[in-house]
Amino acid sequence: MLATLVGEAFDKSGWVYEEKYDGYRILAYKEGAKVTLLSRNGHDRSATFPSVAESVGALRDRTLLLDGEVVAFDRKGVSRFQLLQRGEVRHAFAVFDCLYRNGRDLRREPLSLRRHELEDVIGEASKALFLSKRLAENGLEAYRIAKRQGLEGLVAKDARSPYEEKRSRYWLKVKVHQEEEFVIGGFTAPQGSRQHLGALLLGAYAGDELHFVGKVGTGFSEQSLAELARTFKPLIRATSAFIAPPREKKITWLAPKLVAQIAFAEWTSDRKLRQPVFLGLRDDKSPRDCILAQLGG
Repeated sequence: MLATLVGEAFDKSGWVYEEKYDGYRILAYKEGAKVTLLSRNGHDRSATFPSVAESVGALRDRTLLLDGEVVAFDRKGVSRFQLLQRGEVRHAFAVFDCLYRNGRDLRREPLSLRRHELEDVIGEASKALFLSKRLAENGLEAYRIAKRQGLEGLVAKDARSPYEEKRSRYWLKVKVHQEEEFVIGGFTAPQGSRQHLGALLLGAYAGDELHFVGKVGTGFSEQSLAELARTFKPLIRATSAFIAPPREKKITWLAPKLVAQIAFAEWTSDRKLRQPVFLGLRDDKSPRDCILAQLGG
C-alpha cells in the first residue's frame, strides 16, 4: 500500500498521523523460524539486513507478514537514506502494519485493528525493531512536530481503512523536506579536478514520455563518482531517452534503467529542480515509478 502525495497538512476526524521515514520499504515474512525480507520490487533483502531478519525471527508468533521501513538514524533521531545506504550506522525496522498473523488475513480489517494486532506482536520497542511513531492526534500539530524535528514529513492514515495493494488515498503523505526519486538519463563530462563524470541528467515520466527535470552535480564523493561510472558503463547508448533532451555538449546518454534519490529545495515554474543534491541510487524502485510532479504538488 502506497501513500498519495498531497500539497499541505490537514486535520481530519478518524485519521492518524505517523512519522514518514526515509529508508527502504520492506515486507517481512515469518514462517516458523524462516524470515524473508522483500523490497517493493520483490528483491530478497534478508542478507542485506540480517539484524532485522533476526529480530523478526525472534517474535513469538509463528506466521507473520509485517510492513515497514528499514531505517538508519542520525544523532538527532532523524532517519537518513544516505546513512542507510552507506552502512555507517546501525539500521532498524520501523513497522507500521500487520497484514497476516498466525493464519489470519488482516488486510480487509480496519487499520485501527491492524495497529492493535501489531502492538501485540511487537510488544516493547527495541533498537532493532519498533512500532512506527505517531506524532500527534491533530494533523496540523503533527506537521508542526515533523517540521520542528527536521523529519522528511508525515503520513496521514484513515484509521477505518483496509490495506490496499496499490497507491491509495486512504494514506496521504505530506512532505516537510522535498525529496524524490528520479530516472538517470545521462551525465555530463567532468570539469576541473573532478573525475569520472560531471552532473547527472534527471527525468520523470508523464505517461510514456520521460521529461528532463534538471541536473544534479552535488552530493558525490570521489568513491561514489567512481562507482557510478562503473555502473553506468553497460547502460551507455547513442541517443537520449528524454522527450526533449537538454541541448548541451559532451553529454553521455544512458538507458533509463537507474533511479536516484534526490533532495531539492523546490520545483521551478518550468518543472525543473532547484538546488538538487544526490543522495544515492535506489535499486528497490522502478524507473516507471518516477512520475512527473504536478506544479505545486
